[in-house]
Amino acid sequence: MADKKGIMDELIVGKVAAGQDGGHQIAAINNVQMNVSVILGGAKMSVAALLGMERGAVIELDKKLGDPVSIVINDRVVAKGSLVQVGENGIGVTLTEIAQDFVPAN
Repeated sequence: MADKKGIMDELIVGKVAAGQDGGHQIAAINNVQMNVSVILGGAKMSVAALLGMERGAVIELDKKLGDPVSIVINDRVVAKGSLVQVGENGIGVTLTEIAQDFVPAN
């Protein structure tokens, strides 16, 4: 009987790997958490200027509200967006474009 169970396990695993499980494969990963990063901008400064900064100093970035930003998952750009203000003090991103190589082909 153990052999039959092993064969069924292989068939089920084969169906999942081939994407023939009726969508259960995707449902199984819906709750997986991942880190999403937004590249807000950059600044150019000397090492001396950086070392001379004190607590509370501000590094001005080369982006402002409305500017385009990249949305990154696992070091890969997956979308583009624009910086928006959220509430009084928050910053968010409005998605404007999904990276072409991130969308699966039909």
